[in-house]
Amino acid sequence: MTEFTVHDYFAGEYTGAVDDMVLVRNDGTPAYNLAVVVDDAQQGIDQVVRGDDLLPSAPRQAYLAELLGYRTPEYVHVPLVLGPTGARLAKRDGAVTLEELHALGYSARDVLLWLGESLGVNHPLNTTADLLKDWNPGAWNTDPASFTEWPEKRA
Repeated sequence: MTEFTVHDYFAGEYTGAVDDMVLVRNDGTPAYNLAVVVDDAQQGIDQVVRGDDLLPSAPRQAYLAELLGYRTPEYVHVPLVLGPTGARLAKRDGAVTLEELHALGYSARDVLLWLGESLGVNHPLNTTADLLKDWNPGAWNTDPASFTEWPEKRA
């Protein structure tokens, strides 16, 4: 078994196993690891942001990118949002889409404020552009956010 090391913005140097991964399914469909590597390279993606539960896949994907002659993107694996059970938030946990939250009376701004709070952003947020002001992932909260209940609706 081969090991490969990637650099992740939050995790630092991360070495993981590169095992016998499936590249093409029995029906001829490219498997996830091959598809994301080729798709990212073809689109010129140079930074990949995913949940930290997917960090173990990064060495496989970076190794595959190297074999295919592609540039390895910068990896940023962020803490997950946890649902009511403490497991990663999933659709089965209830209203998690913007449409579903809107139907419950939450505005896009409510969602933006919750996202900002979960990251530890301390300046006023009214628009997504405000979230980008002073963009500094190094100052973000690195603990998982809990989506057990929404904060009070904002006026």
